[in-house]
Amino acid sequence: MLRQSVILFISLIMLCNAAVAQEPTAVREEERIQASMPYYKDYKRGWYWYEKEKEQTKKEEPLTVVPPKHRVPALKDYTGETLWSMHPDDFQTILMDFQKKAVMSPTESNVAEYYYVQDIARRKSLAFANVTATVMQKYPELSVAKDYPTATPGRSALTRLQQEEMEKKIMGGAPDYGLIYFHSPICQYCIEQEKIVRYFEERYGWEVKRIDVTQNPSLAALFNVTTTPAIILVYRRSQDPITVSAGVVSLEDMEERIYRGIRLLSGEISPEDYSLYDFQRGSAFDVHMPLLKEREVQGGK
Repeated sequence: MLRQSVILFISLIMLCNAAVAQEPTAVREEERIQASMPYYKDYKRGWYWYEKEKEQTKKEEPLTVVPPKHRVPALKDYTGETLWSMHPDDFQTILMDFQKKAVMSPTESNVAEYYYVQDIARRKSLAFANVTATVMQKYPELSVAKDYPTATPGRSALTRLQQEEMEKKIMGGAPDYGLIYFHSPICQYCIEQEKIVRYFEERYGWEVKRIDVTQNPSLAALFNVTTTPAIILVYRRSQDPITVSAGVVSLEDMEERIYRGIRLLSGEISPEDYSLYDFQRGSAFDVHMPLLKEREVQGGK
């Protein structure tokens, strides 16, 4: 009996030691599982994160862009005074909105509204024109009428002044300027241009050098001549020629282009002053006049 009790006691002790020996291994295994799958340890928090991740993914999805609706104006929203005093940019937008509304739905009322706003625009333009006429009469220095008359006697005088200045300038340029006339024996246009060139040559006493492009293609290439007839203006004191014409040109146009070419090559005018005559300096057609006036005012101070 005693022996059996001792054996039982020893067996219990061994079982306890085995359980104690296995406990750290079991704990470590559980910790490993929890580390690899943390939501086992805190499943509620894991569920919360999952929901948050779903919400974030949903927010990042591209949104469907809804195009804005077009504005449809109504005349009842504006008074006549409001439309009359509106900034031109805003008024133009309103006017176009009423027009588009009338086109979209061409009812009698919509079309009438559009033409009501259009009538305000017309009257506003008329008011501006009337005030402009008043200002030009009260402040003639702001008007170009004194330098560019519209009456027949004034137009005749202007034409005479222009013609006299051109002829004088061309006559005086004969010693220093000349023309190179490129032509071709198979060019029918050259036959007519030759008559004009010859008349100019006899009238102003200019030297004209005639070049047959079929005999001198290299010279034509030097002056970049690709068509006939062609007229080139040259200046003895400059290496930069000016093209007078490429194709047939009338005597009047030929004279005017030569006149302006002389002034450009001699430095009397710049390209900004290309259309200016000498007698127009200081007038409304002198592009540099505002700068000159400013210098005078500053100099007086």
